[in-house]
Amino acid sequence: MPAAVLLPRGTDDPPVTIPRNPAKEAAKRELSKRMYHQDDPGLLQRALHRVLAWIQDLFDAASGVTPGGGPGLFVILLAAAALVAALWWRLGTPRRTPQDAAPLFHDRPRTAAEHRTAAEAHAVKGHWNQAVQERMRAIVRALEERALLDPRPGRTADEAAAEAAAVLPSHEARLRTAARDFDDVAYGGRSGDEPAYLRLAALDEDLARARPALTAADTATSTAPRTGARTGGPGSPARRTPE
Repeated sequence: MPAAVLLPRGTDDPPVTIPRNPAKEAAKRELSKRMYHQDDPGLLQRALHRVLAWIQDLFDAASGVTPGGGPGLFVILLAAAALVAALWWRLGTPRRTPQDAAPLFHDRPRTAAEHRTAAEAHAVKGHWNQAVQERMRAIVRALEERALLDPRPGRTADEAAAEAAAVLPSHEARLRTAARDFDDVAYGGRSGDEPAYLRLAALDEDLARARPALTAADTATSTAPRTGARTGGPGSPARRTPE
């Protein structure tokens, strides 16, 4: 229409005409008044509608190239979610590998018995993180008390396991597992549990009864004959010849 025609104000007045552009601007000004927008959706609702529309468009595009269309895409997504859940349940929370392993002991030196007591107290309360850490400290401290390990405040769990395995080789695999459990709980972001604590407790008890393996030097020293007996020097006991 070339112009907007308004109704005449009276029977004798000529009709009033307004050009197109001024009429358009007048309509915009009128429609922009607040009274016409009281029921409009809010900013958050409009944003939500845009997001939902984008997801719907994405779903439609994906279902268009998926065998079976929408139901096929739903089955694929469901299978992917089930796979992720199974991996999460099997592997647990993804562990963080520490750049530098921290030492086992942080506070004042305590005995192995004190660490065991603290570990058992945490285990009774179900505080498995603290129980696992204290039991590993008890294991290392007990080996130090038996002089199987040299006391060293800055020793890490991995170092302790490697050094202990040198004198207790039959327990090497369990020692390394214990060190890994300690690192996972203390620095890897994983949660301790009862099975991990029971493994450490059983290892602690077995190590208390374990005897260190003799090295080649120790074996040579223990089997070498005494000098006096070999030379038959004064004061050496007489050697009997087997009959």
